[in-house]
Amino acid sequence: MSTFPWLKGHGTENDFVLLPDPDGSVHGDLAPELVRFLCDRHAGIGADGVLRVIDGAKQPYVEDGGEWFMDYRNADGSTAEMCGNGIRVFVRYLVDEGLTTGKPVRIGTRAGVKEVVVHDDGTITADLGEPRVGPAGVVVGANGHQWPAVAVDMGNPHAVAFVDDLREPGHLVDQPAWSPEEAFPSGVNVEFVVRRGPYDVQMRVHERGAGETRSCGTGTCAVTVASTLAARQERPVTYRVGVLGGEVAVTWRADNHLELRGPAVVHARGEFDRGWLPA
Repeated sequence: MSTFPWLKGHGTENDFVLLPDPDGSVHGDLAPELVRFLCDRHAGIGADGVLRVIDGAKQPYVEDGGEWFMDYRNADGSTAEMCGNGIRVFVRYLVDEGLTTGKPVRIGTRAGVKEVVVHDDGTITADLGEPRVGPAGVVVGANGHQWPAVAVDMGNPHAVAFVDDLREPGHLVDQPAWSPEEAFPSGVNVEFVVRRGPYDVQMRVHERGAGETRSCGTGTCAVTVASTLAARQERPVTYRVGVLGGEVAVTWRADNHLELRGPAVVHARGEFDRGWLPA
């Protein structure tokens, strides 16, 4: 197939190219070089990652693919386990196309099946499951500074550091350092956080494989876990989490699950010709 359809959407300005591929026949195993080109903000469409939309029964990657499977790739072409903003954009697309009602829908990911609900006000809530905290003793570094960090696994790895000023980490184009190296053998997303109130925080994030992004959904959940533990607050608890692209609400429920609620929109579509790819 010389051409293929694409769409583009974002959740709090964390943006994605969507590739409809119900039976997995259009893109095969989705070549990393294609992902990198599509995400290139100068030569391609531009995005923080690619969401391939596959029928959950026809994907080859996990045992339970849900009703639809979200094959998520970072902007550098690498495979990622989960994306909290991406899954909301993914479901927004499904609802807009009449492929689901979103009341609720089971979405398969490499981090397991996630249940997602679309609300009457247009916001979307994703149950992102239970966090795993640890190991202890993690330190992250950027811009000549170092901070102790809380390691939180949300199906993908995070390190959350509390800072006095969000300008301290400097430019987050490059991956922040971390130690010990063995804490995150496959890399890590790093969040820098300031507390604005008892249940109100603001963050910046460097996403593994993408650089600094305007938002990170699983990152807002990791930040909520770290903030709740640092303040010794009881669950259930809901945090307002500000990101560069807006804000979301994250609830850490009494049953240990984290729910992420926020906006999502699909705002562009087109047809891509493979002949446009570099030789």
